[in-house]
Amino acid sequence: MPERTNQEWLAALSEPGPEREAALADLRTFLVRGIGYAMADRPQVGKADIEGFVQDALLKILDNLDSFRGESRFTTWAQRIAVHEAFTELRRKRWENVSLEEMIARYEGDFTPSFLTDEDPSPEERVTQRRLLETVKRLIVEELTDRQRQAIIAVVFAGMPTEEVARRMGTNRNALYKLMHDARQRLKRRMEAEGISLEEALAAFETSPGKRSSAQHV
Repeated sequence: MPERTNQEWLAALSEPGPEREAALADLRTFLVRGIGYAMADRPQVGKADIEGFVQDALLKILDNLDSFRGESRFTTWAQRIAVHEAFTELRRKRWENVSLEEMIARYEGDFTPSFLTDEDPSPEERVTQRRLLETVKRLIVEELTDRQRQAIIAVVFAGMPTEEVARRMGTNRNALYKLMHDARQRLKRRMEAEGISLEEALAAFETSPGKRSSAQHV
């Protein structure tokens, strides 16, 4: 791939023509290699997947040329976009066959989080955790609107990516964040009135330790 300065990349990609086509071809080669490295530990990702990731990334890069500030090499900036797009698409594919309605029903029904099947807690701790779980579920039903409840369950408890939840709910990510913020504030006020910490309650409700940090930042 020929060496280009940041300004040369921007100039070549900004206007249609032979220079843009040549620059896109060089950038495509660079990104295919970079995403290949990033996906090296994911044998399920094939060459066709990588080509698709790169094509989507190139479109996003062209749409966001004005946002490049020159704080790094252009190719480094472009590769960050491409890798982010690739992992976003992988997360989306993971959930594409999961029904939001079925998932919500599962978590509102007889869902038993992992902490209640753990052998470590004492019988007294298990009773406390069970009561906490029942309280959290009751307050979510009583205090939140249907959309707030769907968002909290899908993102916090099930771990579905916010972009995918927003798409399923017919909204955008910023609106979803606002929806969840309002839900969190409503739950926090109600739980504090009952002497419960929202952060501890949400963390206890998680299905895996890896989701603990996400619950605390809803």
